[in-house]
Amino acid sequence: MKVVRNLDLERYMGRWYEIACFPSRFQPRDGTNTRATYTLAGDGAVKVLNETWTDGRRGHIEGTAYRADPASDEAKLKVKFYVPPFLPIFPVVGDYWVLHVDDAYSYALVGQPSLNYLWILCRQPHMDEEVYGQLVERAKEEGYDVSKLKKTAHPDPPPETEQSAGDRGVWWIKSLFGR
Repeated sequence: MKVVRNLDLERYMGRWYEIACFPSRFQPRDGTNTRATYTLAGDGAVKVLNETWTDGRRGHIEGTAYRADPASDEAKLKVKFYVPPFLPIFPVVGDYWVLHVDDAYSYALVGQPSLNYLWILCRQPHMDEEVYGQLVERAKEEGYDVSKLKKTAHPDPPPETEQSAGDRGVWWIKSLFGR
């Protein structure tokens, strides 16, 4: 699988909106305004904050990402979350491979070698359909079944701060039951 080389982690930091993804049991089915915020830590790791809104309530989980092989120039990262988010006990580690990022770092295609997870991300909550189509085509070239992609709704922009009403991790329990 072809991944980005020499990813500029500093430029990649900041807010990314989920434009589309493969649905997973780790996210609510009816989540909207889903976004991720990445912050570079002093040790080179990346602090991850994933947020989604369901019925006006914020669900979130925090984690850490790091280069899978620090000696490699490939954009292959590992991301670690502790679950359940309201009582972090069990680490869950997954691959986070940047398959494409444009020169302006305004949109990205992220996947995993298993082909089970795929995200189309953008710095804005909406993406030009032509760009979206190009990213879908790129995913298809890598072997992804793009018929599984589900667009993420962004009907009401959520607050820019992280201080909105939350569900304290209840969404994670609901997701185990497919809700």
